[in-house]
Amino acid sequence: MQWKRFKFVIPMMVIVAATAFYMLGEFHPLVESQERTWIIIGATIVAGIISYFLFPQASEDNRDDYWPDRTEINFLKKKK
Repeated sequence: MQWKRFKFVIPMMVIVAATAFYMLGEFHPLVESQERTWIIIGATIVAGIISYFLFPQASEDNRDDYWPDRTEINFLKKKK
């Protein structure tokens, strides 16, 4: 498990939980408290799973895993 990813995942889960709590309380007051709690828990878990896989992780040499090493690719040279 990559612990470096959790510096993005945990704040995202907190933001989603706070937003869901606010929106359910403000815009949907007829939803019962137990159902509201399950909705918030579900949204928080889904947001955590999605953000775990979508946010990039830095490898051991602090380079992004999603982008190629730009020193090996020379975009400025024209092929003859």
